[in-house]
Amino acid sequence: MPYRGAMTQLQPGDSAPAFTLPDADQQPVRLADYAGSRVIVYFFPAAMTPGCSLEAVDFDAAMGDLSAAGYQVVGISPDSTDKLAKFRERDHLRFPLLADPEREVLNAYGAFGSKMLYGKRVEGVIRSTFIVDVDADGAGTISTAQYNVRATGHVAKLRRELGV
Repeated sequence: MPYRGAMTQLQPGDSAPAFTLPDADQQPVRLADYAGSRVIVYFFPAAMTPGCSLEAVDFDAAMGDLSAAGYQVVGISPDSTDKLAKFRERDHLRFPLLADPEREVLNAYGAFGSKMLYGKRVEGVIRSTFIVDVDADGAGTISTAQYNVRATGHVAKLRRELGV
């Protein structure tokens, strides 16, 4: 497999790629739905796996403080809406989980590409987190872009960086 790396690496100040994806209830969710908000958009490899569960539960536990500070959270993975619904129910998650099985949004954010996994180079989801400032017209600007984050401790680190 040739090394490709992520196709795109977004930086603070870049326009956030717009998206419309189905949530766990198969309802469309658009970035523009968050007009006037700050949104934490995080990409995770696979629902129902230990690392992704830990990260999602950590985000859910932080929801009160994040919301009070003006942030909303959206998780995106290549999983099906059915699998995301089971994940949400099993882990009692209260924020939207969006399905991107075609990986269009993952690619647009640079969250899919070549990565190291257990010492081997593989193609897959690059665990990534973005903070998007969505203006009143629904257009987003990246204020924070973090690639290759760790599932363990990531939310706590992000909260420290945000002062939340």
